[in-house]
Amino acid sequence: MKRESIYKRYIPAFTREVENNHPAYWFIFNSDKLLLNPEGSYKIPLAENLNDLSIDPVRIIYLGTLAGHPSYAAEVKPGTTAPDGMVFQDLKSLYELLDEDIFLLAGRAIQIINWDKNHQFCGRCGSPTKTAEYEMGKICPECGLMNFPRLSPAVITAIVKDNGLLMAKHSYGLIDRYTLIAGFVEPGETLEEAVRREIMEEVGLEVRNIEYFGSQPWPFPHSFMIGFTAQYEKGEIKVDGKEIVDAKWFTAPEITPPPSQVSIARELINWFIENHSPEG
Repeated sequence: MKRESIYKRYIPAFTREVENNHPAYWFIFNSDKLLLNPEGSYKIPLAENLNDLSIDPVRIIYLGTLAGHPSYAAEVKPGTTAPDGMVFQDLKSLYELLDEDIFLLAGRAIQIINWDKNHQFCGRCGSPTKTAEYEMGKICPECGLMNFPRLSPAVITAIVKDNGLLMAKHSYGLIDRYTLIAGFVEPGETLEEAVRREIMEEVGLEVRNIEYFGSQPWPFPHSFMIGFTAQYEKGEIKVDGKEIVDAKWFTAPEITPPPSQVSIARELINWFIENHSPEG
């Protein structure tokens, strides 16, 4: 994995330093669309406050500092018009248009916005919650229940047999595209156990030599992808017929990688092609 760390220029915090008088970066969302200035190159708005942008927010959450500037996540009402010269653009489409750490921070921002919106009331007793002072948490003042931003870990695996990569066609999404086996981690299991279970459940195969490849935050809506490579051990392909409708082995020349470079699936596929091409 070659990604730059989100912490190269960003320092997380929960309260703004009083003495920091720099203009702030604003990660402003209209549903899943991020406000940007597209002139020249796509930029996050930099302003003293939201009045400068003629924005009326539903909520504002402090994120910390980016390159020394305070940074905020904010949400506006659906249908809000972008200020003159700016646009709201779907976050998924912005990976190759934004600096990588900006994209990662935007992913953090939208997850925190959605978490704050969905935890205004206690899920146990229904009382209004309060935001924790020193951590990203919601506290119920009545029953004491605490909630933190949600992450859903999922494993995704490149399964190799000789010079073949197992790829599967799902029953949902881009049904005409083959991709890698993936699934969410269940309570009580390790990541490696999740890899074995998902592969057995979806295609009926056993694997060995499971090795960690890398990880990727995936804020759509709140996944955390953990990539692995594994070697085929035994079994015949038998798809579950529910999530997976077809699966087969592909040699490197037969594979058409996904068009976007954003996903860890693309990086795993690239790894296979680089290491298993006939000329390799």
